[in-house]
Amino acid sequence: MSYHADERGYYGEFGGAFIPEMLYPNCEELRQNYLKIMAEPSFQEEFHQLLKDYVGRPTPLYFAERLSKKYNTKIYLKREDLCHTGAHKVNNTIGQILMAKRLGKHRIIAETGAGQHGVATATVCALMGIECVVYMGEIDIARQAPNVARMKMLGAEVHPATSGSKTLKDATNEAIRDWINNPVDTHYIIGSVVGPHPYPDMVARFQSVISEEVKSQLLEKEGRENPDFVVACVGGGSNAAGAFYHFLDTPEVGIIAVEAAGKGIHSGESAATSALGKVGIIHGSKTLLMQTPDGQITEPYSISAGLDYPGVGPLHAHLYTSGRGEFISITDDEAMKAGLDLCKFEGIIPAIESSHALAIFKDRKFKENDVVVVNLSGRGDKDLQNYIDYFKL
Repeated sequence: MSYHADERGYYGEFGGAFIPEMLYPNCEELRQNYLKIMAEPSFQEEFHQLLKDYVGRPTPLYFAERLSKKYNTKIYLKREDLCHTGAHKVNNTIGQILMAKRLGKHRIIAETGAGQHGVATATVCALMGIECVVYMGEIDIARQAPNVARMKMLGAEVHPATSGSKTLKDATNEAIRDWINNPVDTHYIIGSVVGPHPYPDMVARFQSVISEEVKSQLLEKEGRENPDFVVACVGGGSNAAGAFYHFLDTPEVGIIAVEAAGKGIHSGESAATSALGKVGIIHGSKTLLMQTPDGQITEPYSISAGLDYPGVGPLHAHLYTSGRGEFISITDDEAMKAGLDLCKFEGIIPAIESSHALAIFKDRKFKENDVVVVNLSGRGDKDLQNYIDYFKL
């Protein structure tokens, strides 16, 4: 069994493109061209040049000595927090802006939750001189004010989504509406491995630079390419898809995906899609989705604005149902404490999203010689107010 998308964009039973007729030309144009464009030597050269000189790749693979001692195993942190803009998101936006240019698009739209994808999109639009509109839930705009300011400084228009829960799901709905209304000149940069085919596969391919680097860095540090386990937080799941990508078909590498349990899996305030989700369709893709018995989408909750999505990318749904991935749910409380632990043990302030991945070590035991790579997907600047409020700093 392969864990990569087939030519129709399916991972097992999940994926596909469930879209209104009005969106078909947009998705079809992308589907017919994305692999061809990505394979062009000129594309690869420009993509990797920008990753190196602009984003600052390769990001370090850092051995967290004090944390490793505490949990009696070998913990390596893949430092995506050191990317330009402070998270892994820019790997994908660089790739997609180059794609959009080659498709002749001169307007970009995006959705954002925590604001990191919005910032990364606004960044590459500024870099390329292309108009940028970012949709963001009204609630997220309030709780991620520094990122909203960044987007505006970078020249983007930020449009609030005021319907529904006023968070990521609703911002995505607004962006899709915009795309239907502006099919010819606009490219929609989706920020995660969600949405209709070819987005989950395309975004995963752009993010796969993470696991590609991990392999060569581990070879240098441990004398082998493969870790025993690779761990990443999952909302929509692009940082996880990138961290898992080159290990998907290597069964000896354990894959651990960490979701946000919010105030507890069964508290009614959670975003633990694997535990609570049933098969459904959201934003053009068949996946696992938190929903009521009559199919209405349940509002997700997490202290982390980047993880409160009611679904999960189709790759991750497949990893869960096939048993290839181990899924662990972490509460707000556990994540916040793990984030503070990393600050005090290693001098690194992580994004609250990444703190979820770090929180597994308290209960999930590893062997002393296990090599465990944790994808540190983002830095904590954007979350300082949350940390301040939570710990009364």
